[in-house]
Amino acid sequence: MSAAPEPCREPGCTGDVVDGYCDVCGVPGPTRAGAFEAAVASAATALGGAGSATVPSDPSSADLTVATPGAGASTSMRLASAALGTALGTARGSETVLTPRRAGSSSTRLRAARLGAGLTRVPPLPAVDAEKALMRDPVLAESKRFCPSCGSPVGRSVEGRPGRTEGFCPQCRSPFSFSPKLRAGDLVAGQYEVAGPLAHGGLGWIYLARDRNVSDRWVVLKGLLNSQDADALGAALAERQFLARVEHPLIVEIYNFVSHDGSGYIVMEYVGGTSLKALLKDRMRRAGHYDPLPLDQAIAYVLEVLPAFGYLHDLGLLYCDFKPDNIIQVGDEVRLIDLGGVRRADDHESVIYGTVGYQAPEVPSAGPSVASDIYTLGRALVVMSTEFRGYQTTYATSLPPLSATPLFQRYESFYRLVVKACAPEPADRFASAAEMRVQLLGVLREVVAQQQQEAAGSAGPAGPVVHAAPSLHFEVPRVAGDTLEWSDLPGLLPDPSDPQAGWLATVSVDGPAERLEALLAAPSSSPEVLVQTGIAALHAGHADEVETAARELLRLDPWDWRAVWLQGLAALAADDGRAARGAFNAVYGQVPGELAPKLALALACERSGEPEIAEGLYAVCARTDAAYTPPAAFGLARIRGARGATDDAVAALELVPSTSRAYVDARAMRASLLAGPGAGLPSLAAAVSGVEGVAMDPRDRTRLTVTVLRAALEQVRTSGPQPALLVAGHAATERSLRDGLESAIRDLATTSDSPAERVRLVDEANRVRRWTWL
Repeated sequence: MSAAPEPCREPGCTGDVVDGYCDVCGVPGPTRAGAFEAAVASAATALGGAGSATVPSDPSSADLTVATPGAGASTSMRLASAALGTALGTARGSETVLTPRRAGSSSTRLRAARLGAGLTRVPPLPAVDAEKALMRDPVLAESKRFCPSCGSPVGRSVEGRPGRTEGFCPQCRSPFSFSPKLRAGDLVAGQYEVAGPLAHGGLGWIYLARDRNVSDRWVVLKGLLNSQDADALGAALAERQFLARVEHPLIVEIYNFVSHDGSGYIVMEYVGGTSLKALLKDRMRRAGHYDPLPLDQAIAYVLEVLPAFGYLHDLGLLYCDFKPDNIIQVGDEVRLIDLGGVRRADDHESVIYGTVGYQAPEVPSAGPSVASDIYTLGRALVVMSTEFRGYQTTYATSLPPLSATPLFQRYESFYRLVVKACAPEPADRFASAAEMRVQLLGVLREVVAQQQQEAAGSAGPAGPVVHAAPSLHFEVPRVAGDTLEWSDLPGLLPDPSDPQAGWLATVSVDGPAERLEALLAAPSSSPEVLVQTGIAALHAGHADEVETAARELLRLDPWDWRAVWLQGLAALAADDGRAARGAFNAVYGQVPGELAPKLALALACERSGEPEIAEGLYAVCARTDAAYTPPAAFGLARIRGARGATDDAVAALELVPSTSRAYVDARAMRASLLAGPGAGLPSLAAAVSGVEGVAMDPRDRTRLTVTVLRAALEQVRTSGPQPALLVAGHAATERSLRDGLESAIRDLATTSDSPAERVRLVDEANRVRRWTWL
C-alpha cells in the first residue's frame, strides 16, 4: 500500500508532493531538493571559465466601468509616489548609501501555483509527431547568420550571389559554419541514430535522433556552433558537468554528452510540443498581422515557468537567456527548454549568452544575476502580450510609453508589474522568482475579473467575482458601515521569518498605549518589531513614533514598502490626503498584485480630490475579491452619489451580497440615495421596498419610512396622485399618504428617549393628519 502524499510546504500552495515534486507549484520536496543540492555542489568545480566575452544570440460594465476621457487621464500612474529603493537614495542625496543590487528576499513567505492557475483557461496544444517536426530544407536564413566570436553579420548575399554557409568572419577572421554536420542515418556514439535537423539554436544545429539503447525513444542532439570554438566547447562542457543533474518537472531533461567526428553534442529529452514563438507566428499568419496572446494566457505561461526559475536560483544557477522560443507547450503543460545559457551565479568567467531585446542592460558590464533573469521574464511578458515594435532597437532596454500602449492603459496593475520587473536598476526589480510569482498571480486575478465583467456587457448582470487566495502580506479589510477610515484598511500580516517573531508572539498587551510601551522596550529591534511599533503608535495617536519607526525601516532596507504603508496610514489619520496618496501609490508600485494598496490609494484619492482615479481603483477591488467588494462598493456609491449619478451609485451597492455583514448598511445607503432630494415616486417606492426583510434597526426603518412618505406627499401635492403606485404600502394619493405619514411619525415618537423630541413629533403628526368631521 503506497504512502499518503506529503502536502507541499510552500506557503499558499494546496498541492501534494508526488514523485519528489509538488503537483501544483512544481517545487521539489525536501528529500529531492537536498539530494540535488549535494549533486550540484559536487560538480561545481567543473564550471571553470573559457573567456569573458558577452555573445548575444538572437461583474457588468454598467456597475464597474469607469469612463476614461483620455489616455491615462484616470490612471494612478500620473500621481506622485513616495520614494522607495534606489529612488530613496536619490531623494536623500548623500544621506543614504545603497547596495548595488538586492541579494534576495529576506522573507520565506513569498512562494505561492498550474497553467492558468485555476483562474483562466489556456487552450491545449496537441503533441507534435517527432518525424513531422523535421526541417525539410535545413538552411539557416542569412538574416540569422552572425560570427560566433564578434557577432558581426556573416554569410550574407553579395551582388545577388547567395551567402556562404561556411567561411571566415571578415571582421575578426574567426571561422564560422552554419551547415548541418549530421545527416539522416548517422549513428552518434554508437547509440543515437540521427533522423535529421529540427532547428538551429544559439549553440548550433539541433537534431532529432532515436536512442537505440533505450527503447528507440526520441532524443534531441544539440550541436556546437563551431566545433573549433573554445567558448562554445566550454559552454557544452559546463552543461555536461552539471545540467545533466537538473531534475525538475518543468525543465527539459539532459541525458548525456557525446562526441562524434570531433564535434560535441548534448543529448536531451525530446519535448514534442509547440514553442510560444511558433504559436505567436501561427497567430500572425492566421490573422494577417501581429496578433499577441491574450494577456491572461501570456501571464499563465510565465506563471507556470516561474517555479522552474526559483528552483534554478535556489541552486545558485541562472537561466540567462529566457524568451518565448524557450517555452514549449504540450497539451496543457509547458516545459522550459534550451539550457545552453545556464550558468552558476558565481561564475564570472564563462561566456554570457543572451538575446538582444530580452537581456538586461547591466549584463554586459556587471554580468547576469537573479535580477537579470527577472528582467527577461518581464520583457517576454510584454513581447507575448503586445505588439512591441522596436523591442530590439528603439526600446531594447526600455518599455514602450504608457500613452502609446493600450494594453498598459487597460490593465494598470500589469503595467506596474512589468515596470518593476524591468526596472533599469537591478535592485529595484523583484528580489526573487517567488516574489514575482505571488504578484503576477494577483495581477492575473484582476485581469480575469475585468475580462469577465467586460464579457458580461453593459446591459448584462454583474460578472462573477473572483475569490482571491489569501494574501501573504495583508489581512482582509474590515467593514464598518458605509464609511471607510484608515483603521478599516487591511492590516499588515506579521512576517513569521522575522528574527523577533517568537518574542512578538508573547506580547499580549491589548491597549494601544500599553502595547506601544512594550514594543519600545523590545529586547532587540527587527523589521517586524518596527512595523508593529508603527501600528501601535498609529492606534495610540503618536504620529512622531510612527515616523521614527518608518524611517528606521527604510534605513535598514530602502525597499521595505511596509514603512511607506505606515506613513500613508499616518497621513490618512492626519487628514492629509495628498501625502497618503503619494505613499500608497508607491506601495502599489512595489506590490502590484495586492488589492490592499489599491483600496488605500482609492480612499486617499477620494479624500484628496481625485474622484476619477478613486472610482477606477474601487472598481478593481469590487470585482476582483469578494472580501473587498463591500468597502469598494460603498466607495463607488459615495463618489457616484456626489456627482449626482444616483442610478450608478445604487448599482454599485447592489454588488454587496446578502451574505455580507455590510448588506444591511448597503441597503440602508441604497434607500437613502433613492429617497434623496428630487427623487420621483418610483424611486421613493423602491427605497422602502428595498429594505423589506432586511434586519434593520426599527428606529432607522421608521425614520426611512417617515422620510420617504414625507417626500412622496410633497410629490403628489405638486405633480398629482398615482393611485396604482404603492409607497411604503400606501397608495400614492394625498389621503393615503397623509394617513401613512401620520402613523409613521407617531411610531417614531414612541421610540424617542427625549420628551421634547416626542412632543415635537406628535405636533408634526397632528399637522400632517388630514381633517375629518369626527
